[in-house]
Amino acid sequence: MIGVFDSGIGGLTVVRALMQCLPEYDILYFGDTARTPYGSKSPSTVVKYAVENTEFLLSKGARAIVLACNTASSVAPAILRQRYDIPFFEVISPAAEMAVQSSRTGRIGIIGTRATVASGVYEKIIERLRPECRVFTRACPLLVPLVEEGWLKKPETAMIVKKYLRPLKDRQIDTLILGCTHYPLLMDLIQAKIGRRVRVVDSSVGVANRLRQAITTDKHLQTRLSRRGCYRFFVSDTTAQFQHIASSILKRRIRLETFHN
Repeated sequence: MIGVFDSGIGGLTVVRALMQCLPEYDILYFGDTARTPYGSKSPSTVVKYAVENTEFLLSKGARAIVLACNTASSVAPAILRQRYDIPFFEVISPAAEMAVQSSRTGRIGIIGTRATVASGVYEKIIERLRPECRVFTRACPLLVPLVEEGWLKKPETAMIVKKYLRPLKDRQIDTLILGCTHYPLLMDLIQAKIGRRVRVVDSSVGVANRLRQAITTDKHLQTRLSRRGCYRFFVSDTTAQFQHIASSILKRRIRLETFHN
């Protein structure tokens, strides 16, 4: 079983991508909706949450885990890999690779939570992959709560997205990384505000492709993952709004089960 965790329900964009790439594989999702957002928490707190989320997924039978959270991916992978003898897949490296491959001018923008932006992890990876690139970042702390609230088409959300993106647009970027798995739910709005000439990179697609490649080349991993096409979805707090958004992300009715860490 593939385990996936996020700070909330935005990580279901990763589940959606996994369902498209690996439709026969079983997926177990945990969204930590009671403690969202992670982006305003300290690194030590995010690592603590990541360990607790991992323990829960392992207890339910996960044999590989996707960190469907850029904030957790920026601080927790090394600790998790040291502590647990299973494969972990983070969303940052695949997105950075997609960005450097697609950028024509080497001017790359990144939007994410405060914690992700402050970590500088995207810049480090991009510099290693393509040193001549110039990277411009922008923390967008209001976007996660707006997505969790379901304000995807509100005029207030459009105004905030425009304000966040203006400095990056002024920098004439040609590629924009969505450094949070909540942000693909605002993809159309972000694309419209940043401009059609800018390629927008969705990290959920990148990590799904990375996991598919790993399964293809690692026969041991392939045999450890169950393939019945079964899905279960857990959250640490649930509301009717969460249920509605989750079903709309996956384009199907799903049942959110509650588990408290």
